[in-house]
Amino acid sequence: QVQLVESGGGLVQAGGSLRLSCAASGHFLSIRTMGWYRQAPGNQRELVASITSGDNMATADSVKGRITITIDNAQNTAYLFMSSLKPEDTAVYYCFANINSLGVYWGPGTQVTVSS
Repeated sequence: QVQLVESGGGLVQAGGSLRLSCAASGHFLSIRTMGWYRQAPGNQRELVASITSGDNMATADSVKGRITITIDNAQNTAYLFMSSLKPEDTAVYYCFANINSLGVYWGPGTQVTVSS
C-alpha cells in the first residue's frame, strides 16, 4: 500500500508564496515521477508541475517563472514552491506519484486560497 501525505496549503495574500510538500510511503522500490495537479471549482483538473527522479520537469504555462519543483529521491518527497501567487491560483492541489511497477497514486488534496 502506498500513501501520499501532503502538507503546506493554506490561505495567502496575492503576491505571497508558499511551499507544498508530498511524501510517499509504503512498500515500493522507486518513484518515476511526482508532481501536482490542481482543480478549481467548475474547472477540470490541470497539471501544475511534475518532476522525474532524474529531475526532468514539466510545468504549466500558467505558473512558469513562478514555481520551483524539486524531488528528494532518498526521502521519496517532492516539494512545490510557488511565489507571486494570484487569486486564480486558488484551487485544491493534488499530489501524485507514479511508482515504478505499481502505477499512479494520489494524495487527498490540499486547499490553496489566494486572497486579492
